[in-house]
Amino acid sequence: MGVYVILSKLTDDGAKTLQKNPERVKEVNDELERMGVRVIQQYVVFGEYDFVNIVEAENNIDVMKAMVELASRGTIRTITLPAVEVDEFLSSLKS
Repeated sequence: MGVYVILSKLTDDGAKTLQKNPERVKEVNDELERMGVRVIQQYVVFGEYDFVNIVEAENNIDVMKAMVELASRGTIRTITLPAVEVDEFLSSLKS
């Protein structure tokens, strides 16, 4: 399983949707799960982004497809970063 960091920013429509239905965040997490992307951790943050999500998926394609699906709705924009655990990275340097 790969781990990914997703930085999310609500559009104006997304902010309106969230204000009307705060539980929408949990509903989207459930949708992601059905697409093969499991949310491990989720944070609301201040600054350039509104959410930081740590997710897990079998492969890059599953994550890409899920992010395209979310983007197509016009309520959120994302940046996705593949993540590698530090110990795994350090081991790879020793090989």
